[in-house]
Amino acid sequence: MTRPNVLVVLSDEHTAAAAGWAGHPQVQTPHLDRLAAQGVSFDHAYTNSPMCVPSRLSLMAGQYVHQIGAWDNGVIPGPCFRTWGHHLREAGYTSVIAGRTHFNGPDRLLGFDRRLTDDLDFWIDHSGRPPRRTTDWRRPSNSHVTENGPGDHVHTQHDVAATDAALEFLRDPGPDPFLLYVGYMHPHFPLVAPPEYRALYDPADVELPPAVADEHPVISLLRHGFRNDEPVTEEQFREAMVCYWALISHLDHQVGRLLDAVPGDTVVIYTSDHGEMAGQHGIWQKQCFYEPAVRIPLLLRHPSVQPGRNDDHVSLVDVLPTLRDIAGLPVDPALPGRTLLDPADRPVLSEYHAQGMVDGGFMLKSGPWKYCYYGAGQRPQVFNVDSDPLELDDLSTDETLVAKLDAELRSLLDPDQIDVLAKSDQAARTAASTRG
Repeated sequence: MTRPNVLVVLSDEHTAAAAGWAGHPQVQTPHLDRLAAQGVSFDHAYTNSPMCVPSRLSLMAGQYVHQIGAWDNGVIPGPCFRTWGHHLREAGYTSVIAGRTHFNGPDRLLGFDRRLTDDLDFWIDHSGRPPRRTTDWRRPSNSHVTENGPGDHVHTQHDVAATDAALEFLRDPGPDPFLLYVGYMHPHFPLVAPPEYRALYDPADVELPPAVADEHPVISLLRHGFRNDEPVTEEQFREAMVCYWALISHLDHQVGRLLDAVPGDTVVIYTSDHGEMAGQHGIWQKQCFYEPAVRIPLLLRHPSVQPGRNDDHVSLVDVLPTLRDIAGLPVDPALPGRTLLDPADRPVLSEYHAQGMVDGGFMLKSGPWKYCYYGAGQRPQVFNVDSDPLELDDLSTDETLVAKLDAELRSLLDPDQIDVLAKSDQAARTAASTRG
């Protein structure tokens, strides 16, 4: 059996709507558009956590955040953590990393065979310390929106170096089938964009989001904690937005370099760890369950897959079953996902257990419905995303609908029990880091 080579590209903070193939009127992504035309675009793809490390560990393990204890950005994977590299080694693959993985701790491979370039040092946490989840926690500044403009940045340098290393590997990959993972920082803040890409966009073309008086206490606390309640001028907002678009275009160029280097029969997957709110609901960054934060791009090019668009609800836990399927490995019953070569619409689960939320947050996306559960002491949020895409009309007063969706969520997990488990683990890690 001939096993195809596989290229997986993971960006950071790319919301699903901000791309040419997704219909965005400004964002220029010609190379990703080319990939979308050659493969399948999963238009209802979601992250399993709107936070970097939890999302990435869930992606790599093919398991939900609560199954692997990936609660926050301080988690260090233990020796039993199994990634794509462990799984595909069974099929004779050589697995190679270039660029950003956001793995914490000293093990820089986590089951992969080679690493060509690493994360930037300041993104690697060796302490294991969890975030402080209290009502008085606040981010030091709102630089995630106010630090913007044209310029060179270490994130850009990191991404170019990752592409260069990947291209060098592709010139002589060796005799075995390979899984090449390339991870990029862009379009993650700070929103400092290469000048030639910033020049592609005019701030006057930015459409300002509707003003939202969002009074849900969990969202209000989240907004306060991440300083999204601090004033941002219209000029700052517009500049931040065009720089975000510019970072996506720079990312697109790096993807184009990779696509030009791999044969047409190479399987290619492109996705992102989570989205970016970009000012919707008065929020920048992610950490919540609104569509811009949790819906992500997901493209798959495979020789046996008919190009087109797919409306099934899928998520990042489906990537590992897909890789196993591509490699000719049998279905692993321990994995909750399903291969994207044979997708089926089913509910999507996302979780958040980090700073800005005192209690755990859980999202169920089922058909048109989105159900956000924040603990027994808080009212949930309910939206019909099909009829209310901006999620402005909270339907949580419909007790029958809430009961139905809550039961569907609880068929996947007990959110209250998981919240206790997360807090217990985080408390133990806090005590361990204090003793250290």
